[in-house]
Amino acid sequence: MPLFLNDEQTMLRDTAKDFVAASAPVSHMRALRDSNDATGFSRDLWKQFAEMGFTGILIGEDAGGLGLGHVEAGVVLEEIGRNLSPSPFLTTAVAAVEALKGSAQAERWYPGILSGDTIAALAIDEGAKHRNSVGMTAERAGNGFRLSGKKQFVTHGHVADLLIVAARTAGSTDDEQGVTLFAVPKDAAGLTATPERLADASLAARVTFEGVEVDADAVIGEVDAGRDPLGRLLRAGRTGASAEMLGVGGGAMDMTIGYLKERKQFGTLIGSFQALQHRAAHLYAEMEVARAAVLKAQQLLDAGDDKAEQAVSVAKAMTGLATTLAVQEGVQMHGGMGMTDAFDIGFYMKRGRVLAEMFGDSNFHADLLARAAGY
Repeated sequence: MPLFLNDEQTMLRDTAKDFVAASAPVSHMRALRDSNDATGFSRDLWKQFAEMGFTGILIGEDAGGLGLGHVEAGVVLEEIGRNLSPSPFLTTAVAAVEALKGSAQAERWYPGILSGDTIAALAIDEGAKHRNSVGMTAERAGNGFRLSGKKQFVTHGHVADLLIVAARTAGSTDDEQGVTLFAVPKDAAGLTATPERLADASLAARVTFEGVEVDADAVIGEVDAGRDPLGRLLRAGRTGASAEMLGVGGGAMDMTIGYLKERKQFGTLIGSFQALQHRAAHLYAEMEVARAAVLKAQQLLDAGDDKAEQAVSVAKAMTGLATTLAVQEGVQMHGGMGMTDAFDIGFYMKRGRVLAEMFGDSNFHADLLARAAGY
């Protein structure tokens, strides 16, 4: 597989680049933060994403979507990251769409996603560091299930129309099997979502399920076999978060290089200092290696390759490291001013930090890879 975009993907990239830069630049995010916006993103912009066809990238043509793949979704996500654009694209049009594929719930929720009327949130994590445990219970009740427990770090959970929930229908908290995935509507009785501001000013909710009752049709896939759709969700989410991090790191790097070319010290452009040139070259190399890893993971996912799982972990670990380097170097090379709110570079550091934690950080995925190799 060639590690570059084809002509159609390049055209999509150019379209997404122009659209996102014009409609949702960093100033858009800053305005939402300054107004203490309670939603966390612009619903009007989400509708525009739908009008552009972006929300249907991973939805098949038979369901009204574009029938494209993770490479194309990543192209859009990279531009979202580059502009720090608050958007439910990753959780809704990527992770949720993949989880719903092939299920009866897809027919219910895909039309709203395609039209930009539906927001999906992922109620997966229960503890710190994206651990694999699922303690929330789903007990049989009548012709359905009763959900009880708590989830955290549920991005957009306070405004989501749909929550995709991992709950335990058999076994104990750390068992691999016995997990079932559910599609829970926002108006379900007993569901409470409490939003909290994250470091990057985005909103994620702590969600409590107090005897939330759903019917059997809410099950995504098969009872006790939720690891399959959950695996699709996680692979898509991790790869998508990696693509968005590429944009964050790339945006920070471009901003820093631009600053090196205009900032003078003692009458000399600081970009002429060899030490800073070395650091900039090192950063560029790290970002390019991460870019190759992300594209490889996307291509393997699109091909349905058995090696996709490990490639996804490589991509998430490498982009976490490369983007962290990019934002840290950006702040340092901007000097003390880089830590002030007047400069945008600090926003890139905060967004990079949140994305690095989503779906498992670099250490989490390095551990997965080590275990898979028998260590």
